[in-house]
Amino acid sequence: MVEKVWGRDRLPSPFVPPEGQRIGEIWFEPPPELPQVLVKYLFTSEKLSVQVHPSDASARPGEAGKEECWLVLDAEEDARLAIGFARAVSPAEIAAAAQDGTIEDLLTWHRARPGDLFYLPAGTVHAIGPGLALVEVQQTSDTTFRLYDYGRPRELHLARGLEVAEGVPYAAEHRRSIADGPVLVDGPHFRLDRIECAPDAATRAAYPGALLVLPLAGEVAAKDGSARAAAGECLVADGLASLDFAKAGVTLLTRPV
Repeated sequence: MVEKVWGRDRLPSPFVPPEGQRIGEIWFEPPPELPQVLVKYLFTSEKLSVQVHPSDASARPGEAGKEECWLVLDAEEDARLAIGFARAVSPAEIAAAAQDGTIEDLLTWHRARPGDLFYLPAGTVHAIGPGLALVEVQQTSDTTFRLYDYGRPRELHLARGLEVAEGVPYAAEHRRSIADGPVLVDGPHFRLDRIECAPDAATRAAYPGALLVLPLAGEVAAKDGSARAAAGECLVADGLASLDFAKAGVTLLTRPV
């Protein structure tokens, strides 16, 4: 669990923060078998910075490309996610709006509801609003360019961010629902599936090797009894054949592509 000023001291079940701490993130460090994919939970009580990430192609030495997706687990009534722009905008417009604080007005703020899934290609300008609990699956990368941070005393990266930012609206095909599964994301860098109870034959065929397993309900265990994960936890496995789904509910599966 990672404390953040924008985190929360009350979390949705099954999470329980330590007394007196505001938890913003729960990280599952990528295991040696799957270094390319990072999974974490996010909990917000304030707006997060307006930011953008490079792609593998646009990343410079010392940087790393980052594509990601968000699955909404819990959301307050007015919760929003800013993704993409309301219209096509130029780098000069983005720069001016970032400097005078009106960039929020250029972005499209999407209403977020439990079960909503948003895939964010690299170069997508975005911000997370307050009142949200999310699962984030991403390329393993800590390269973030902040364009605007509401006056907080943190470094901005306007010049570099403008080089990689796509000044376009968010494509409708990148927004889905968990009900659209089992395949939720089949992107260039990672795959994400949703199953209920046991995986079907097609899902088993798609996960022949190492994967990460995130139960959203119930429990998944290794058949040999060596490990198990309940809701809110993450399990690394050699393959689906090694897992027991007898006590599983809704579960996320992910692996690098």
